[in-house]
Amino acid sequence: MTDTPFSLSDRIAALRQEAATPSPDDIVLLFLAYAESLDLALYPAQEEAILELAQWKHVVLNTPTGSGKSMVALFLQVQALCEGRTAWYTAPTKALVNEKFFWLCDVLGAEHVGLLTGDGSVNRDAPIICCTAEVLSNLSLRSEDPAVDYVIMDEFHFYGDRERGIAWQIPLITMRDAVFLLMSATLGNTDSLVADLAGFTDRDVSVVKGAQRPVPLTFEYREAHLHEIVEGLVQQGGAPLYVVNFTQREASEQARNLMSINVTSREEKQAIAQELEGVRFDTPYGREIQRLVRHGIGVHHAGLLPKYRRIVERLAQQGLIKVVSGTDTLGVGVNIPIRTVVFSRLYKYDGVKQAIVTAREFHQIAGRAGRKGFDDEGLVVVQAPEWVVENRRMEKKLAVNPHLKKKLVRKKPPTGAIAWDQQTMERLIAAEPEALTPQFEVTCGMLVLLLQSAPQRRGGGYRRLVELIGRSHGTDPARSARLRHAAVLMRSLRHAGIISAVDTPEGRQFRVSEDLQDDFSLHHALSLYLAETIALVEDGEQRHLNMLSLVEAVVENPNAILYRQIDRLKGELVGRLKAEGVAYEERMEELEKVTYPKPCEAFVQETFSAFSSLHPWVARERAQPKSIAREMFEGVDDFNAYILRYGLARSEGTLLRYLSQVYKTALQNVPEHLWDAGFEDALAYLHGLVRRVDATLLEEWSRLMQQPLPVEAAPDEGPPAKERLIDNPRALRARLRSDMHVLLAALAHKQWEEASALLVSDGENAWTAEMLEAAMALYFAAYDAVDVTPRARMAHNTLFREQDRGEWLVVQRIEDPEGETDASLECRVDVHRDADVAGPILSLVQIHT
Repeated sequence: MTDTPFSLSDRIAALRQEAATPSPDDIVLLFLAYAESLDLALYPAQEEAILELAQWKHVVLNTPTGSGKSMVALFLQVQALCEGRTAWYTAPTKALVNEKFFWLCDVLGAEHVGLLTGDGSVNRDAPIICCTAEVLSNLSLRSEDPAVDYVIMDEFHFYGDRERGIAWQIPLITMRDAVFLLMSATLGNTDSLVADLAGFTDRDVSVVKGAQRPVPLTFEYREAHLHEIVEGLVQQGGAPLYVVNFTQREASEQARNLMSINVTSREEKQAIAQELEGVRFDTPYGREIQRLVRHGIGVHHAGLLPKYRRIVERLAQQGLIKVVSGTDTLGVGVNIPIRTVVFSRLYKYDGVKQAIVTAREFHQIAGRAGRKGFDDEGLVVVQAPEWVVENRRMEKKLAVNPHLKKKLVRKKPPTGAIAWDQQTMERLIAAEPEALTPQFEVTCGMLVLLLQSAPQRRGGGYRRLVELIGRSHGTDPARSARLRHAAVLMRSLRHAGIISAVDTPEGRQFRVSEDLQDDFSLHHALSLYLAETIALVEDGEQRHLNMLSLVEAVVENPNAILYRQIDRLKGELVGRLKAEGVAYEERMEELEKVTYPKPCEAFVQETFSAFSSLHPWVARERAQPKSIAREMFEGVDDFNAYILRYGLARSEGTLLRYLSQVYKTALQNVPEHLWDAGFEDALAYLHGLVRRVDATLLEEWSRLMQQPLPVEAAPDEGPPAKERLIDNPRALRARLRSDMHVLLAALAHKQWEEASALLVSDGENAWTAEMLEAAMALYFAAYDAVDVTPRARMAHNTLFREQDRGEWLVVQRIEDPEGETDASLECRVDVHRDADVAGPILSLVQIHT
């Protein structure tokens, strides 16, 4: 290892100063010097892939997990920076994209790296972009010539995924000039893929394979209970270990069950406590996460808030988390260093039925075992079924005490369980990954993006669609069926008024309506139904709420939340029926009728029936009314309060993700000319709610950007101007009304700490919880409550006054339930702040009581 620190960004800047366009040899030598500074000796497969990429060839990199594919990807990103080009890294999950983003910020400098995940963006104009596969797919459809020179597709086996595989295929058949690096440990046969890619781009494709694992794997099948296996592995030096579960509930329950095992020393617990100083576990499940993490146990699944997953990943990378209980997200490359992988079972729900995991899934997860530089081997343990373990122990008891035969009852498998044994494990070990099947389906969203993409070319975007289908991977009959389906969708879009035929100098073209907002999209399966039906919602006081309900009806059901709504309604009904003296049998009959709230159900059923009769292709879909976002908006609910009300602590991430989906669907699918003040308030409320709950990405990137930049890397010009709050007064007013309503609700419920967190903390002028309580004491001495009903939140109760020095004064009237009092909240807002600011923007001036 070299004695002097090796700053990759410094060396890249120096190389670019020496030559405007460094040669491939110079770039390779720079990267090899960097690898040497890390004391890394590249494997033959890594060297081969790097040399092929340096010659601008496509590379399909099919090497085992842990064999250094990330270093090959880093070379391509370094090459992009050296050449003044752009490189986009894609991955299947936001967690993996976020992790890669922060790692690249450390390695290449935060100013060079951006993030796009669909939920938001960070430094989007950077030359190195990390994004989900769908983001790049949409970009390649929207633009005929996207400014993307190099594309790195991680976890490329998702190309064969039934639901999402198309996002991995689209760039391959649209981005003719880009160089692709396709990486996975489990690709199977790629001959057809290679031929298609080479034929379309007219560029050589190099397939680089390697069977050599830097850390070999050992497999064991153990007949013991899970806590016994984990305790034994920890005692024998098998930690850190990852327990693989296939549901979020199982992952959380197993983590809690493992608390009986002592997995960390006193010194390690102290180190964990130091790392957690200043970390806010400020949601209901946060307290459980904190308790687990302080014990050295982590839980990891998509139901967690992103900030909690990041904490577990960070502590695991530091060696402080010894046991992680999680879902099979481990198989998609989340960087949690693991010595041992423990399968709690070998079957999962595959979207259709319960089934034994595929060979690809097994190898993806098992391959995570073993840490290069730390372990001589990785260990993969498969636990025998719990019922088998119990029955074997029962047999041993009977062998010693035959008289127990009548007392002991053999344990049966749970309903729906699938049996597995050591032979199942051995078959999966020996099996090769299944061949990847290309996935392609023409959708309304694809059509809209394509029609927006090529207004100047002959035939416009529809010609692009026909060409795209012609290049799509698969058989000729499949491509013919896609063309027919595209024609059906085009007729549907014309009928809905989304597109129309226009005569242009280039000939007749189909164009997207100019009345729609710039980011209008139809990516949900039922987006067209929403766009066509939303105008039918009747005017009146409930219009904006009914519009929100229609949006919710096209978003996928978050079943974990809906089941909890049913449970709560049943509990309330049982109490009421008991109080009325209703007989047990009648109570049970009434309980069978209970379902979750479904506002506008009759309207949705009627309009969807009419829509599907005109558009038969939508028959397999179903609009599903529900009220989660609407319920929260009507009650100005705080995120934590809603979680507690329904007992959703283990599904905080599910709720956050659902609210984000509702917000994005409303923003992009509801034509903007139909928005009224109430609907804008609903959008602002949802956006503020999501922003407040988890803004860790922006906060961490901002922290990285505060570090001094190397002189060589400093840009010649300042960064592009960011949008300010004042640049969109309409959105600003909606946001301020929403923020004032949320603040009002917190004060109404006497949630002083929560109210304080909603305000800008500007030194001496900061309002503490105690100060807020004291300021509201006079009001509550005179009145019993604060009205937070929709009536009290009407627009005329929130006043805006423009001040000097780029500030606005916002006044929110405080009313009691009878509509009286002259009380009000008075806040100041710096309207020249960045519009994407993550924290609060209200500075409380005074509470007038």
